[in-house]
Amino acid sequence: MNMELMMQYITYGLMALGVLAFLVAVIVQVIKELPGLNKIPTSIVALAVSLILCPMAVIILCQYFKITIVWYYVFAAFIAAFVVYVIATGGWERAAEIWQRTRYKRGKISK
Repeated sequence: MNMELMMQYITYGLMALGVLAFLVAVIVQVIKELPGLNKIPTSIVALAVSLILCPMAVIILCQYFKITIVWYYVFAAFIAAFVVYVIATGGWERAAEIWQRTRYKRGKISK
């Protein structure tokens, strides 16, 4: 696999994560005040929406591109759902903060 093709796949993957995180955030904002859901914490609603939306998106894409659905596609979608959940609930700031705390600084190791 050449680097150009790999970068294209990485770009598609990041784009898919961003679109799914946006959809999760919008859906959660719309449904979080529904009766019955307003007593549940928003982060749990976001996780549930993400766990439903990601496998559903994989199945829809497989149907659209006429790809045979294999069990590990669905399993990978469930794993990706947790990443989408973290991104949708403000995970970029947390990830950037962890990176800033743990990265190597010239001349010393940060704690």
